[in-house]
Amino acid sequence: MALDHTTVVGVVGAGAMGTGIAQVAATAGHTVVLADATRGATQRAQANIAKVMEREVQKERLSRNAADEIMSRIDYQWEPLVSDLSAFRKCGLVIEAIIEDLESKRSLFRALEGAVSSETVLGTNTSSLSIASIASACEHPERVVGIHFFNPAAVMPLVEVVPWLGVTPTIPAAVHALMLRWQKIPVLASDTPGFIVNRVARPFYGEALRLLDENIASAATIDWAMKELGGFRMGPFELMDFIGNDVNYAVTRSVFEGMFYDPRYRPSNTQRRLVESGFLGRKSGRGYYDYRDGATRPEPIKDQSTGVLIFERILAMLINEAIDAVHMGAASAQDVDLAMTKGVNYPKGLLVWANEIGLQRVLGWLERLQEDYGEDRYRPSPLLRRMVRDDRRLFP
Repeated sequence: MALDHTTVVGVVGAGAMGTGIAQVAATAGHTVVLADATRGATQRAQANIAKVMEREVQKERLSRNAADEIMSRIDYQWEPLVSDLSAFRKCGLVIEAIIEDLESKRSLFRALEGAVSSETVLGTNTSSLSIASIASACEHPERVVGIHFFNPAAVMPLVEVVPWLGVTPTIPAAVHALMLRWQKIPVLASDTPGFIVNRVARPFYGEALRLLDENIASAATIDWAMKELGGFRMGPFELMDFIGNDVNYAVTRSVFEGMFYDPRYRPSNTQRRLVESGFLGRKSGRGYYDYRDGATRPEPIKDQSTGVLIFERILAMLINEAIDAVHMGAASAQDVDLAMTKGVNYPKGLLVWANEIGLQRVLGWLERLQEDYGEDRYRPSPLLRRMVRDDRRLFP
């Protein structure tokens, strides 16, 4: 399977993610076909990419000629996609970046299959849905692969390449190599709920919500602890408001259901109530914080002992999830740490962090939590127990 600079790349979906993917592919030298089902979406995408290119020229990161060449490589389909997908016939790779809804994606892939050549690779940018389920909608599902970018796609370096059980074996390697040529950092993830990042990051939100639900600390205090003591760029509540509480809640539910209701991934009623109330975060003006004009940001209680408790509890759950992802074959240890530092900007790889802290100490944190709560939520990963028993490290 060859995917090179001559491959015409199709992108279905001209929202923020699809527009970013189109820009990345065009910058890498590909001819790109960009289309959307919504009238006016591709016009907005063109205007947004033009603004980005203008900014790059003004900052002297691109010449005017280079910016114009990138823009000229994108073939914007002005008419909304309905049933005619013939514009993608010349594409060797088509990446969908539409709504995160399984049936919508399955329907699109069924239609795409009949419009493209038998050699065309079909990529899905899903963040948490089953690649196997999406692929099974096709008569030739072996051409389907997960290619999960992170928002904003033009800026964030990580791409999760996700093969499923029936994919043609050469396709993931070809996509991995292509992402390197696009100057991205690809990692290989198995087709499990949440892949790497959306699985391993669940405790950053879930355990923070549990601490809030138990009235151990306020959202502002928890955010302060994770930034001040943990070195994270944003606290969990700031980040959920930035992502959108509806989006974060939907991913949490998807992983929870996909993991057969494992209590480690159980959603919070607090977040559900915010979503039901329309308090979605920055985009709605209210979330865990109030973003409306004149609103005052609550102050954290900067108590060191409470801050340490918060940080250690969330970090223990994050490390345990990262170790268990390796244990269950979701990804290699190296790719897990690479994904968390490059996909969500964690200050350190969680497995390197575990080595620095000491695996025995992390195990102790988890065992105390499990003893205190009597919940399977806090069970230590079998791999963590074995590493401690055998006095081994996760990395040399």
